[in-house]
Amino acid sequence: MTRTLILGGTAWLGRELAKQLIAKGVEVTCLARGESGKVPNGAKLLQADRRAPAAYDRVKDLDWDEVIELSYEPEFVTGALDNLAERAKHWTLVSSVSVYASNQEPGAGEYASLVEPTDLEDYAQAKVAAEYASTAALGERLLIARPGLIVGPGDTSDRFSYWVSRLALAGHEDVLVPDVSTRFVQFIDVRDLASWLVKAGDQGLAGTFNVVGQEHQFADFLQAVTLSASYSGEFVTATDQWLQEHDVKYWAGPYSLPLWLPNGEEGFAQRSSFRYVASGGSIRPLNDTLGDVLSDERTRGLERTRRSGLSRTEELALLQQFRAESSS
Repeated sequence: MTRTLILGGTAWLGRELAKQLIAKGVEVTCLARGESGKVPNGAKLLQADRRAPAAYDRVKDLDWDEVIELSYEPEFVTGALDNLAERAKHWTLVSSVSVYASNQEPGAGEYASLVEPTDLEDYAQAKVAAEYASTAALGERLLIARPGLIVGPGDTSDRFSYWVSRLALAGHEDVLVPDVSTRFVQFIDVRDLASWLVKAGDQGLAGTFNVVGQEHQFADFLQAVTLSASYSGEFVTATDQWLQEHDVKYWAGPYSLPLWLPNGEEGFAQRSSFRYVASGGSIRPLNDTLGDVLSDERTRGLERTRRSGLSRTEELALLQQFRAESSS
């Protein structure tokens, strides 16, 4: 039986990976603290703090067909490589498109320049350091997957799902949006990402791949969300300058309009998906993902507190202020 070790496995992507591997008859072990949730039925959880000296004692003397590293923390990455690299037939590192030095070139591929890893407290730089360390230890046994925005049911980042839930909640009322005339949205459904990672590991695929889906014009994305959520209100468009003057953040986090990026960052949502698709990667239709996310959002509560976006109360206050300033 094929044996896979997931370093993590109790959070969102890790659980999806474990679930799909188990469905294929793979013996799955998850090494994690177990604080992010439970592993799927059929997976074995070994609880461990990966900072502890003995963290890998129960797995380092076993042979693994596949090891999947989900972390970017330098201490975790190097510790796993030191203890497990020689026992792994194939290794997958889940990195990120955040590693690229520039987001100004639409369509850029995997050979674009990376940020310099001088500050390992920085997410992107830590990811680059993880790539370098893994390449040095594993060589041609290594697959580096660089996903873009990961979306789908169960997402706790609230970036993509903000728009789905907000339009469903607003109903026939106005919704505040950024200027989307030159903006794009690009994402990968977590289920497609996991499916590709499972197949790639099984095939022993090596190299570096941008795991991204089709790019959508932001306006088209909002129109698709409008139809999915049966939204009948009006969009109120604020300029970048107005939003920034009123402390509205971009991309993610509290008091933000998620997925909006300032001018000059357009390439982030227009990465090349050529290698991913050519290697058998699938891209789920936008409407399918939207429908599943909306169902999940209704279950979790459209008015719940979110990690990203504006609360409806905050948004209505901004709309009132926008109208007052526009009419003065």
